Amino acid sequence: MNKEILRLAIPNIISNLSVPLLSFVDVALMGHLENAEYILTIGFGVMIFNFIFWGFGFLRMGTSGFAAQEFGRDNHKECLFVLYRALLIAIIGAVLLIIFRGYLIRLSLLFIDTTPEVEIYITDYFNIRILSAPATISIFAFTGWFFGMQNARIPMIIAVMVNLLNIGFDVWFVKFAKMDSRGAALGTLIAQYCGLLLAVILFYKCYGYIHCHYENRGLFNVKKIKKFVSVNSDIFIRTVCLIVTFSFFKIQSGKQGIILGSANIILFEFFTIIAYGVDGFGYAAESVVGKYFGAGDRVNYKKAIKRFFQWGIGLGTIMVLAFYLFGMNIVQILTDNRTVIEAAKPYMCWIIVAPVINAVPFIWDGVFIAITASKEMRNTMLVSTLLIFFPTFYIFRNSAGNHALWLALILFMMARGISQSFIFKRMSLRLYN
Repeated sequence: MNKEILRLAIPNIISNLSVPLLSFVDVALMGHLENAEYILTIGFGVMIFNFIFWGFGFLRMGTSGFAAQEFGRDNHKECLFVLYRALLIAIIGAVLLIIFRGYLIRLSLLFIDTTPEVEIYITDYFNIRILSAPATISIFAFTGWFFGMQNARIPMIIAVMVNLLNIGFDVWFVKFAKMDSRGAALGTLIAQYCGLLLAVILFYKCYGYIHCHYENRGLFNVKKIKKFVSVNSDIFIRTVCLIVTFSFFKIQSGKQGIILGSANIILFEFFTIIAYGVDGFGYAAESVVGKYFGAGDRVNYKKAIKRFFQWGIGLGTIMVLAFYLFGMNIVQILTDNRTVIEAAKPYMCWIIVAPVINAVPFIWDGVFIAITASKEMRNTMLVSTLLIFFPTFYIFRNSAGNHALWLALILFMMARGISQSFIFKRMSLRLYN
């Protein structure tokens, strides 16, 4: 089973880590421009689109779980329907985002406490990048479907190609075309549409045999659509809670001034590496655990869960050592602003302890998605957000300052892992009854 896990997890980790690599390059490009305001611009710009696009992340996660279960049942026709339903939602959602883009940017700026100059930079960034919505959200649907079909290689190819193109375009537009944050947005726009084109080509090349037998009957099955929407609505709520937490962290960082805010934005890049790295095993769990759950193979289902936790926590431990030894060296790569570097030093301790703590909830997310236990995942997220994260910050903000933000973030992730473990133990008693 380890071979099966690594066959799916390694491509996931490679493709996942290409995402924070892109973010690292963007922050580094902004960090070496003349004004520190550009660091906040890219931080807030990414935050806004994380809020918007991650809100559609349910299409990747929900599609993966449903496709994996149908794959386990050897029902290829229904596998195809899962993809088409997801793509339909993706296109409708993307068109609505573009239509209402003016309202979205105005609403976003209401929650960001920053300088007028940064607001202008953010608006320019937003107006370009929002046009990538159809491509970005459709790629979510394709990626989730490929994972569900036990194919992690295609999502890796798409993700790596998109992010390498994005890095290349960003460097060109920012460094050589002198387009500052607008160049980063334009690079992302072009790269996303290249990725969508590649996803369509690989779909027809590798799964054209399924499409050849396509028929409309069954696509609009009311019962299945209702379940798809129900599960995805729970995942949407879960994702919104995660986005709200991360966005609140960045907004509060910005309120502490340009220097400390920039330091937090840079350190948060480490948090992103942890998320995308360990989530490689979480994504693989969606495929493997979902397949065994759909096939009714209880022995391998339980064995797979155990192995995923071993691999996830192992990777987290490696990250702890790497951040302990090289954390500040990485910060100095991201910016040459000595004031920002010095401001980041006292908070590196939170980054060092985060990987192992974060590994537990990320693996549980994959398991819960695999068995479409969306309500339970939603509930644990709501509890961790409303009863742990926000109370912790507001209780300690006056006495602990910026440390209160990091403490709240770490306890939030810890609460997720503990509550998910507790609920799964109770839930597992009835899964096969």
